[in-house]
Amino acid sequence: MNFELTNEQTMVRDMVRDFAQQEVAPKAQELDRSAHFPEETFHKMGEMGLLGIPFPEKYGGAGADNISYMLAVKEIGRACGGTGLSYAAAVSLGASPIYYYGTEAQKEKYLVPITSGETLGAFALTEPNAGSDAGGTETKAILKDGHYVINGEKCWTTNAQYSKTVIVTAVTGRDSQGKNIISALIVPTDAKGFTIRNPYDKMGVRASNTCELILENVRVPAENLLGDPKSGFKQFLFTLDGGRISIAALAIGIAEGAYEKAKRYAQERKQFGKRIVNFQAIQFKLADMAMEIELALNMVLKAAWLKDNRKPFTKESAYAKLFASEMATRTCNQAIQIHGGYGYMREYGVERMLRDAKLMEIGEGTSEIQRLVIARQIGCDSL
Repeated sequence: MNFELTNEQTMVRDMVRDFAQQEVAPKAQELDRSAHFPEETFHKMGEMGLLGIPFPEKYGGAGADNISYMLAVKEIGRACGGTGLSYAAAVSLGASPIYYYGTEAQKEKYLVPITSGETLGAFALTEPNAGSDAGGTETKAILKDGHYVINGEKCWTTNAQYSKTVIVTAVTGRDSQGKNIISALIVPTDAKGFTIRNPYDKMGVRASNTCELILENVRVPAENLLGDPKSGFKQFLFTLDGGRISIAALAIGIAEGAYEKAKRYAQERKQFGKRIVNFQAIQFKLADMAMEIELALNMVLKAAWLKDNRKPFTKESAYAKLFASEMATRTCNQAIQIHGGYGYMREYGVERMLRDAKLMEIGEGTSEIQRLVIARQIGCDSL
């Protein structure tokens, strides 16, 4: 397993880095202050092909690999955590399930508009009473006269206000053991009875669109069922595994941004007659930050490589997400410490990065859930 980037992967990383620094970074502070979603930026990302990086060209994608996509997420996140979150959600959660489980007709109808930037992908899993316990889904979809009738409520759904369709998980029946069968359905956002609201005033990732969904007798054709109706739970676990790698990549991008600001500040700031970068206390902080960023990146690259090569990656995606997210919080916190009082001020940007980083420990499965996943993967539940 060789993690030296290919020419194509390097080209994608550099292209996205240039775009992020020119288009995304200059807007980051204002987007955070106003909690404004950068719709125009996403139109440009669609035109550049960034929303279709890991999908085949026949569906409007770039035909690149998951490593290239993770590098792109990292670079967008380095410029703006909120923009990076909506980007990762659009591809990993909104588009990927359609690519992996959709029929050819569904891919043509629903995937191609996402890869082109005509719309954003969105995935509605979490509910007020079903967060970490995704198996506790209460939203129901009943098949009647060739249509599924959906009733329920979803929360913390990314991108929904800018999506033409949302993938919604719902209970569609019970198996032979009496357990809920959870399926995924592609639901048009203009369907009658489908209400989308954005009531959240968030601590961080404020440039990302976060929505509450209310479904009241929403009818969708039976052909909008995504994948095997009895394997919906397994399907979205696979989706979440892939999404966790992207959240890890996003966390690394946020951490890189904070590290770079801290290092630059330490090289400029003088105390006691010399630059603070010359003090061992600051050097140790920067050394730890650089080391942990590199370790997290290697784990992301490994998990993405395993996925690209169709090998099991559940454990590695949990490793990557857990370590990278907690690393990002530590790194951003130390970046503020290095800045001292200035780090507490909005104009320096590092306090925003800490607020953005914190969600990485919660979304796509909390740190506690990642530890449960890892424990099961290493056989702790069978000891």
